[in-house]
Amino acid sequence: MHRLNSNIKIEKNLSLDHYKDIGVLQKICAQYDQTSLKLELDFKLNRAGGENDRPDERNEFLYYSDHRLVGYIGICSFGGNGIEVNGMIHPDYRRQGIFTELFSFVKDEWAARAYPDMLLLSDHNSASGLGFIKHTGAVHDHSEYEMYLNSNSKQEAKVKHVVLRKATNEDAKEIARQNFIYFEEEFDQEQEENVLLPEDEEQYGSLIFLAEAEGKIIGKVHLEKNEKTGGIYGLGVIPEHRRKGYGREILLMAINILLENDSENIMLQVATKNKSALNIYKSCGFEETSIMDYYKMKRKSSAKHIS
Repeated sequence: MHRLNSNIKIEKNLSLDHYKDIGVLQKICAQYDQTSLKLELDFKLNRAGGENDRPDERNEFLYYSDHRLVGYIGICSFGGNGIEVNGMIHPDYRRQGIFTELFSFVKDEWAARAYPDMLLLSDHNSASGLGFIKHTGAVHDHSEYEMYLNSNSKQEAKVKHVVLRKATNEDAKEIARQNFIYFEEEFDQEQEENVLLPEDEEQYGSLIFLAEAEGKIIGKVHLEKNEKTGGIYGLGVIPEHRRKGYGREILLMAINILLENDSENIMLQVATKNKSALNIYKSCGFEETSIMDYYKMKRKSSAKHIS
């Protein structure tokens, strides 16, 4: 057995030491399983200690054995209705109930928050990850391709119509509205505190742009850079403005912005069922590298039915 001198640490944010420990464990698991993990470590580290921190929230759940990190689960929130949960266990410490123990703390944390949904993430090829998730009773919600821009692919952005303007906090409702259109992320007044505020996001290296054409807002895109990798997220075109080439223009402009900011690698994520977007990304030089499956757990209603 490997569980002598073990202890669990539950933290609000990642410290630099925890970030390094998790990075070591991530490499071990990725090499052993030949799968990907979506832990968002750079995203979290950049935001640790920020003004928007909520002191009562706990997002990092770490299991140490003899001062060695062997288990980890993390919570991420990007606004909207849900939290995202992903984690891993060292190959030598599996089938000992460690992940189940950590996940019990995650469920307690979810119960203490206002989010109605919890998304559990696993690489499509991870038998252990998918096996655990299915045991929880979570239901498959969607899957996403992770794609990287081929380094040999270079296309100039031939912009004819689109202008990207940096979003401000006054645009928060518009961004939430578009997220509902693209990703079915419901927004209501009770969850207003979960809405992304562009000016706050910029402090952490995340830029949100609204796309305009002929004086009208026609879409948006989010850009983020961590180390030498640039990410493109939340790209969408409002339905009535589609089939006009706007999506490709926004994508190529986003690529150019990241390249101008010294991004050596550029990645994005797209729902596997979104064939039109997938075709655009492929035509612009992006290649699929992995598939991430998202399973949803919904909060049980406490309402009493009167007959």
